[in-house]
Amino acid sequence: MILIGLLHHLENPEKVTKSYAYAAVAKAEGAELLYFCPSGVIFEKKCIKGYQYRAGNWVESICPFPDIIYNTSSAKKNTQWREIIQKLKKQIPFTSYPIGNKMQVYQTLKKNSEFAEYLIASIKVDSVKQFLDYFEVNKKVVLKPVRGHKGEGIIFIESINNQYHLLTNTTSFDFNYKEFLQFISYKLQEKRYLVQPYINCKTKSGTPYDLRLHVQKNGEGKWVNTTIYYRIAPKRSIICNISNGGLTGNLKPFLKQEFGDEYFNIKRTLEYLAIQLAKYLDKVRYETFSQTLDELGIDVGLDHSQRIWLYEVNWRPGCPPAFYLELDVVRNTIRYAIFLAKMTKHNSNKGFNL
Repeated sequence: MILIGLLHHLENPEKVTKSYAYAAVAKAEGAELLYFCPSGVIFEKKCIKGYQYRAGNWVESICPFPDIIYNTSSAKKNTQWREIIQKLKKQIPFTSYPIGNKMQVYQTLKKNSEFAEYLIASIKVDSVKQFLDYFEVNKKVVLKPVRGHKGEGIIFIESINNQYHLLTNTTSFDFNYKEFLQFISYKLQEKRYLVQPYINCKTKSGTPYDLRLHVQKNGEGKWVNTTIYYRIAPKRSIICNISNGGLTGNLKPFLKQEFGDEYFNIKRTLEYLAIQLAKYLDKVRYETFSQTLDELGIDVGLDHSQRIWLYEVNWRPGCPPAFYLELDVVRNTIRYAIFLAKMTKHNSNKGFNL
């Protein structure tokens, strides 16, 4: 029986909402699931101390190294845990690996003409002067942390009558030139940023929105569209992420409302783009690092002319916030983990790695 390791940064599975879903689906698919965090790994004995779901409860369990690991851990700030995870990767196959920061993904996609037309021209900001030169040309820009998630740290900037209006996911500011320079200087010292033109993606009523394209590999190792849904920014914000209070819903009625008879062609284009982009990033990852991907969250917008713009690509996008899709996502995750474990065993028996 395949043993799937679910790696998480929280030690107690009862504090992780979806842990039961993974255990239940694994059992239904004929596999076992071991929930664990890095501190439970015992390399000397090649075993892991974690939890398994038994008779309605999570019980402590010590198991041999699993056949495959699904990594949901966020161990960036814990050096020891990062070292443990890196060591695990050399001994046990993982279902997925990071895709790189925003600029790395941008540069990768820019090399392929199929996706270049969807990219928003972006540059990494190395100095205040470089930013000011860019801003002088574009007037309305978005400043994004090179490393970031859930819309955190994104700043919209525009110049209006010698004043500088800035909008974050929580606050708005109006600065004079001196204050503006001080703010930009502080931000660039704080972390690395990229800058890009602002794309005007709004509903008919004038509210900013984006679309999340959620793709996964299934039990046959093939990329599939799990779902596509819209996200509308909360009042007085341009950040559409649900964690910031945005609204969401099903794609089809939204596209019908916003684009009328064109909804079907737009939907079909989005579905095709999601699969092709996932395949390409997966191929590049494998050719470069001999590693594969299993799931991506692709965020896009549509401007007034219905042109699709790619905002960013997210590794580990999590379950969609609605539509009863949690089990669909978990089912694909577990089935792909089983598929990859079997393929890895098969190839190892032949004397080479996947």
